[in-house]
This record gives sequence, structure tokens and C-alpha cells, in this order.
Amino acid sequence: MTRKTRPRTSDPVRAAITGVFGHVPDYVLSNAELARMVDTTDAWIVERTGIKERRILKGPGLGTSHMAAEAVRGLLLKTGTEARDVDLLICATTTPDFVFPSTANLVCDMVGIRNIGSFDVQAACSGFVYALTIASQFIETGKCRKIIVVGADKMSSIIDYTDRATCVLFGDGAGAVLVEPSQTGYGIQDTLIRSDGAGMPHLHQKAGGSRMPPTPETVAQRLHYVHQEGAAVYKFAIARMAEIAVELMDRNEVTADRIDWLVPHQANRRIIEATAERMQLPMDRVMVTIQKYGNTTAATIPLCLWDYEQRLKTGDRMMFAAFGGGFTWAGAYVTWAYDAPTAQ
Repeated sequence: MTRKTRPRTSDPVRAAITGVFGHVPDYVLSNAELARMVDTTDAWIVERTGIKERRILKGPGLGTSHMAAEAVRGLLLKTGTEARDVDLLICATTTPDFVFPSTANLVCDMVGIRNIGSFDVQAACSGFVYALTIASQFIETGKCRKIIVVGADKMSSIIDYTDRATCVLFGDGAGAVLVEPSQTGYGIQDTLIRSDGAGMPHLHQKAGGSRMPPTPETVAQRLHYVHQEGAAVYKFAIARMAEIAVELMDRNEVTADRIDWLVPHQANRRIIEATAERMQLPMDRVMVTIQKYGNTTAATIPLCLWDYEQRLKTGDRMMFAAFGGGFTWAGAYVTWAYDAPTAQ
């Protein structure tokens, strides 16, 4: 791959990711432990998903906001950002602490951010890219200068640990990024967000919303857990993630040989490999963390960035691609805006 040239300082203001931080719970749920809970084996899980372990948030009263707040605290400290200087906080999550208030509100309170706008985005596994797209508009229009985008999910709270088709897939975690204006030419170059509500029957949670509020019957029938039809989701995820990435490449006249990193949603190792193949990218240019975190839904992409940060260089060309329940899918073409800080 050729090294990128320095952009002109006259380039328009772009929204750029200027810092990243992640948080995962301490408790490790291994495949061996799952094999004692349901009819499965380590070999079966690894072969079909690529997952070896995942993190689970344990403890009374702990929700998605607690992981998100840890990620945001770490991000503020790492980037030297004062809470009072943050203009907006957006939290992408499918597992909010409450129906209301928003998890973003709770996170702001936990980390001492006051008197700013904060709200949740619900686009399932595509939520982080959706939220990043929203943040970029506030930066590019000059409405905000420092925005925190956090993707966080406590998927263990809505997983049926008697259903081997879903319980092996998901984990808990959070990842946060700082988004700021940049005139270097680096940053978020382009985004696309898409949805098709006809996909709802294939991946959704049946009860708990206004259509089917909680009752003793819905709880007894185990309707408050993730329902997934794996074959349909697999088919659509491969097609849509590759499709949106290729569309972004075409829109921005970027060929596969010029992409340094594919940053895919971590749903399944096979989906990741199939997406890379369709984009004609070798796996050594694909971020993969599913083996140790599983599918953390809205947190997978920022956790990838956090995990790979030390390998990133200013100007690296990245393609984010995600697919989620509903169905939703989204992509972003990003040029990385900073060299990783020296590891402590």
C-alpha cells in the first residue's frame, strides 16, 4: 500500500475521531462454561462463530450505562478533555437501562457532564455508525466542537441462556470516541445509513415494548429475549455489509488496494470473512475482536478501534460496515486523524 500524502490545510472542516477508549467487564464467560449450560462444545462454537469467550457484566443494579460511563471516563482522561468542554453525547444502545430516561442522560450524570444535549440512538448493531453519522453533521455545521459517541450494550440482559443458537454469540461491553473538527482533510469522509423494516421477523425482541408490554405470561413464555433466525440474518448481513462498503468505495473513488482497514461489525467470523472476500480485502487488513468479546452489538466497532489503536497511523483509510436487527445497516469511509499515543 502506498503512503498517503498530506492533505491541504484549505480542505473543508470534517468531523474526525481524535480519541478512543473501551471498557469490558471483568467476568469472562468461556465456551467451556457455556458447554456446561447448554448442549454445545468449544469446537462447535469456534467453528461456526469464531468466538472463544465473551465478557459479561455481573452485579446487582448494573446496566449498560455503567459500562458506557467507564468508557467515557477513560476517554476524557486519555484525551485530556474536561467534562465541561463536551458539547454533545450520543449513546448507541439496544439495551438501555430504562425505557426512559435515556442511557446517554445517565452517562452524562455519572461522569459529571452537565447542561448539554444527550440522547440515545437505537439502530441495533448499526447504532454506532448511525450515531457517528449524526455527530458528523453537528461538527461539520459548526454547531459543536467536541462530541462523544459511545456504543454500549449489556446483551446478557436479553439473552436466553437455554438457547444455544443465541447465547453463544453475545457479550457485554462499551466503546467511546471523541469527535472533533479537523481541517487537515482527515476524518469522516462519507457515511451511509440504511434500513428495511421487513427484516424485523428475523431478528427482534418480541415483548417488552408498547406492542406487547411485560406481563406474567410474556415472562413465562420467555418472550423478553433475543429472537434470531440465523440463516436469514447471515444471508442479509453478508450482502448488505459488503454492498454498503462497496457503494462507499465507489462514491469516493477508492479501490480495495487503497483501503488499509475494514472495521466490520463483529457478529460472526464467517460474516466478517465473507464481507472481506466480497470487498477483495485480505484478512490481515480486517479488524477482528470477536474471538474475545463476542457480539457486543453497538460496541463492536469502537472496541475494534480501541483494540487496534496502536497499529493505526494518521491517514489510514478505513471502511466501517455494520448490520443489525430490524434490519439496519450502515457504513462509513474514514481516514484516521492521529497517530496512536505511546503505550503506557
